[in-house]
Amino acid sequence: MQTHRRPLSDRLAAFPRLGLANLPTPLEPMKRLTAHLGGPRLWVKREDATGLGFGGNKLRKLDYVLHQALSSGADAIVSGGVVQSNSQRQVAAAAAKLGLACHLAVYHGRIEPPTPEYKTSGNAFLNRLFGAHLHDVPWTGDRNAAIRALVGDLEAKGHKPYFVPYGVSNALGAVAYATTISEIEPQAAQLGFAPAAIVHCTGSAGTQAGLVVGAALAMPDTKIVGIDIDAEPTRVRADVVTFAQEASDLLDVPFDEATVDVVAGHAGPAYGVPHEATLEAIRLAGQLEALPLDPVYSGKGLAGLIALIRQGRWRKDEDVVFLHTGGAFRLPERARHLNWIALAIRVKAQMAAAAAPPPKYLINDHARYEMASRPDPR
Repeated sequence: MQTHRRPLSDRLAAFPRLGLANLPTPLEPMKRLTAHLGGPRLWVKREDATGLGFGGNKLRKLDYVLHQALSSGADAIVSGGVVQSNSQRQVAAAAAKLGLACHLAVYHGRIEPPTPEYKTSGNAFLNRLFGAHLHDVPWTGDRNAAIRALVGDLEAKGHKPYFVPYGVSNALGAVAYATTISEIEPQAAQLGFAPAAIVHCTGSAGTQAGLVVGAALAMPDTKIVGIDIDAEPTRVRADVVTFAQEASDLLDVPFDEATVDVVAGHAGPAYGVPHEATLEAIRLAGQLEALPLDPVYSGKGLAGLIALIRQGRWRKDEDVVFLHTGGAFRLPERARHLNWIALAIRVKAQMAAAAAPPPKYLINDHARYEMASRPDPR
């Protein structure tokens, strides 16, 4: 048992990093959002401020994972994600900074493009700007199969590619993300509070696995709450358990599966499809805290946190940390779509209040609203 008393920071020191990310990231109060919701006291861990390539939580993982890539003599990085993947953008930026070739399996079919600009703007534009080679593949539900196939193709051509899994989520990625706990614990202590919970969006599972493992050792009284944004809570929780167990083995700490809390019901109708609660969360974060959130990840994460607060999960005198995973660069790419959804919701509410059917130019498709022929609303 004595071995488990070794501090988290000492255990993490055994794993080298490259220094790609600007760490530690800030921990800031959200006083106006706290007042609006009536408590608990809310804080934000700014993982959107990691720096390189517009930052984000994946850069913290890549700091460690790509150290292993360089140590192995890799000449190329291979990863993948959907067209507007934040993870792909951070992989491409890191590869450019390190002078490595970057090959990305770009999955099509998981999300219906909401606007004509979807395939060329936002993160898709940045991937090209950072020099990544993009390989279009169909979405099959297997997150890593096409990435592994691409690795095999490059090996057959004499290259030394390094496999970076979807979302940079594996055992080493989870170990890397445990460093977030080693930052939050002293930051919170310096600010005079101990978090009752750390709440974040969870999908590829490596982020939550790292938080769970780190908190078990350094912040055992803090609950880690993952808001499922994939609309696949059972799969997400199983992946968190797998990665957390593997990371715990690497760090030589015990792991209790019961500490894995994945909250369902806040992903909207599907992955990548924002709903009314997401729009409200994005609006509140922007207007009250000047905090841009994206509609696929961080917006849904905050929507889940707001819902839990309204359900009375925490006392008003407790402190809760929201972990901002980044991705705000996606907002311009989705702006027209989000504006239309917001308009449609307002119009339908007005029609409902008037007991009248909605106008013909609105379509209700699993809580997603689009224009039928894109006329100007009358």
